Amino acid sequence: MPTIRRLPDTLVNQIAAGEVVERPAAAVKELVENALDAGATRIDVTLRDGGKALLCVADDGCGMVPEQLELAVERHATSKLPDDDLTHIRSLGFRGEALPSIGAVSRLTITSRPREADHASAITVEGGAKAPVAPAAGGPGTRVEVRDLFYATPARLKFLKSSRTETEHARDVVERLAMAHPGVAFTVTDEGRSPLRLSACNGDLLDARLARLGALLGREFQDNAIPVAAERAGVRLTGHIGLPTYNKATAAGQYLFVNGRPVKDRLMVGAVRGAYADFLARDRHPVLALFLDIDPVEVDVNVHPAKTEVRFRDQALVRGLIVGALRHALAAAGHRASTTVAQDTLASLTPRIAPAAPQTGLLWQPRAPEPPPRHLAEAALVFQAPLGPAMPGPMPALTASSPAAGFTPAARAEEVPALAMAPEAGPPPQFPLGAARAQLHTTYIVAQTADGIVIVDQHAAHERLVYERVKDELLGGTVKRQVLLIPEVVEMDPADAARVADRSDELAELGLALEPFGEGAVVVREVPALLGARADIRGLVQDIADELAELGDALALKEKLEAICSRMACHGSVRAGRPMNVDEMNALLRQMEATPHSGQCNHGRPTYVELKLADIERLFGRR
Repeated sequence: MPTIRRLPDTLVNQIAAGEVVERPAAAVKELVENALDAGATRIDVTLRDGGKALLCVADDGCGMVPEQLELAVERHATSKLPDDDLTHIRSLGFRGEALPSIGAVSRLTITSRPREADHASAITVEGGAKAPVAPAAGGPGTRVEVRDLFYATPARLKFLKSSRTETEHARDVVERLAMAHPGVAFTVTDEGRSPLRLSACNGDLLDARLARLGALLGREFQDNAIPVAAERAGVRLTGHIGLPTYNKATAAGQYLFVNGRPVKDRLMVGAVRGAYADFLARDRHPVLALFLDIDPVEVDVNVHPAKTEVRFRDQALVRGLIVGALRHALAAAGHRASTTVAQDTLASLTPRIAPAAPQTGLLWQPRAPEPPPRHLAEAALVFQAPLGPAMPGPMPALTASSPAAGFTPAARAEEVPALAMAPEAGPPPQFPLGAARAQLHTTYIVAQTADGIVIVDQHAAHERLVYERVKDELLGGTVKRQVLLIPEVVEMDPADAARVADRSDELAELGLALEPFGEGAVVVREVPALLGARADIRGLVQDIADELAELGDALALKEKLEAICSRMACHGSVRAGRPMNVDEMNALLRQMEATPHSGQCNHGRPTYVELKLADIERLFGRR
């Protein structure tokens, strides 16, 4: 029978180090959290060889006396659980495993001095062997030096990445903690370089966080961020979220915090995805930073050794708070679109600088400039031609009962030019989206504002308007239906037909009445009145079948209905290529101004581009 024995303390600490410190960035996280818990207002991180040769964290916190230093490197010794209650954790670090675990696999030196002390003290732990505490030189605060990380467990060194990669991981850790603590100054230095330098941000917490987020995520995020502040049942959510048109291909730009602790929580990520479901395609992700403050009794942070996962007692409360707060903030943004839309447009229009002549003996001849594309030449006509009134007299305010609120552009059989222009006008009315001046290629509306122009994608814009109206009617239980004089039989794959028929009750709530019609077909008897008689019913039903096949059981009924609403809106909106008269174009602009989220279509694409006159003048060298 094998002998059961107790492992030596050194080996126990090395095993614990494998859970707590898997790479230099993990050690940085533990040490920076300790510095924050100590009340530091400045934290400096110094790395060498990505933290493998040297990792130093210095702070100006409260410091430790010699007796505390000696206990700090013992396992399960902590100052952060005064009442021994794991349900009342109000600090970032609390396990008491970080320092002894780091000391078990490295050469660790801690130098610390309380403000009231006349000198500092230091302790050294090398490969788990602890030396006595000795007097040392040092200012107020604590300095932790970790040299030759993993020298005592060389096998782990083989799994580390390049020095640059390890530095990037360490910087990411510091950046996340810096977002949650804007009043603290941070620096990260590696091999004499200073890849990160953040000054303390003062003032109101929400404003300070935005300034810190702008320093870390860039000015673009700061310009396109919407504030979030909501509270429900003692749980408070604050932060900033990006406009839907400011998005990324991955979720790497989402930063989530619980009681100041960076987390990667599935519940919170799912709530964010649900809040943006109406505004982004499934392969696009918002950029945001959210800070959840909750009673420690209501959340378990002791789920993961690295403390990056949490478990909420009332998950429905947290999810509902996040979804509701984010949707309210997005609605408050109105028709606003991100500034990056205009910036990208200007970048595409700016002439490219000719490349430098190649270093050869031949004389380099620059190529003749290519003629401007036809659509730009046509657009230039709008600026050169006299601008006439878009509509006689002052423009009435849009109301729910006004004719413009439910306009349906009339189709024309006659030929129309690619550039339709408004008659002569005086100064543009003071509307955010201006007055319509032209329709280009029967697809894009050009409007003049007080200080620039707006170019609108008529299909994308009307798609959003129809979608919002369908949602409002769905929530109010007042979806109007239109009975088809001749029911439409839609033939499709038998599996698709069965899938749609099984959801007939849910589709009826949206105004789409259908039923099975033999194998591999359904018959549609009523459609939502918003779609009109000209709707492509066959295409709509097939799209809904595809949507149901993709969604499966992954989403709740409400989210499924919203996805189907989006499909219906696409089929019921003004199509690209449909000519519109001036009144119709202006009615569309007024509806956009009065409708939340109209700055982007249901798939997250911008519905309009706004160019300021100053930007246009720079394009032509006038500025």
